[in-house]
Amino acid sequence: MTEQPGLEFAGLLRQLRIEAGLTQEELAEAAGISPRSVSDLERSIHRTAHRDTAVLFADLGNLGGQAEALNCLGVVQQLTGDYSAAAASHQQALALFGDLGDRLGQAEALNRLGVVQQETGDYPAAAASHRQALALFGDLGNRLGQAEALNRLGELSSRTWATGQAREYNAQALAIARDLSAPLEEARALEGLGQSHLQDGNLSQASAHLQQALAIYQRIGAPAARRIQESLQSHRLPSTTPGPEPATPNTERHWPRTPAAPQEATEPRTPAAPQEATE
Repeated sequence: MTEQPGLEFAGLLRQLRIEAGLTQEELAEAAGISPRSVSDLERSIHRTAHRDTAVLFADLGNLGGQAEALNCLGVVQQLTGDYSAAAASHQQALALFGDLGDRLGQAEALNRLGVVQQETGDYPAAAASHRQALALFGDLGNRLGQAEALNRLGELSSRTWATGQAREYNAQALAIARDLSAPLEEARALEGLGQSHLQDGNLSQASAHLQQALAIYQRIGAPAARRIQESLQSHRLPSTTPGPEPATPNTERHWPRTPAAPQEATEPRTPAAPQEATE
């Protein structure tokens, strides 16, 4: 008996994840989904409760689940260096989501495809993919997706040494992430800001942003914390010096902070004359 496509993808996804030495949590972080979603995909369980196309998915079998599995498979292939296969997986996922009329799935596939295109140095194609994803997320009112796409564009700008543009993208992503209380995208935005400041030689700004990113990654148990620690160590930046705590959405909404204006110098006070002794 021939296995269903969803089961074939589930087995392949799990096999490649294990061969890559990745936990479900690490794959989930790289793919931008939850560990539960990775677990579900590996067991060929597809959840469509928040999709308008749930009925269509049911009518067409499990094509939606297959498309999500392809996206995850593409992430594993990318992390193992098989970029051509990764791009093909994401493009297949993009086509399936298009057939299903699932614009959210298309946006997610475009973001994943853009990451692979970055890794292969095809920066114009990567920028086009991330901008298409950003536009789709905007049309759908998906602000979390917008934050992810903005962070990806920030990373791309940083790779091409357009550091000012990178900071603009990351600052926008940071504002959205804090407004939504989305710690992963908040940390990614802070990491991006730190990286662009590092490239420009602004070590104090870089250190402050990277330390905030590290604190969030550690708090949510994200494997990216190791990457930040290595970056701080390799550039001899302090990793244990107390810095500002990551702001909550209600206490700080904008980044970067505007430096405080220097206080005007004042004349030194003249010591008071001694009082005459009284009888």
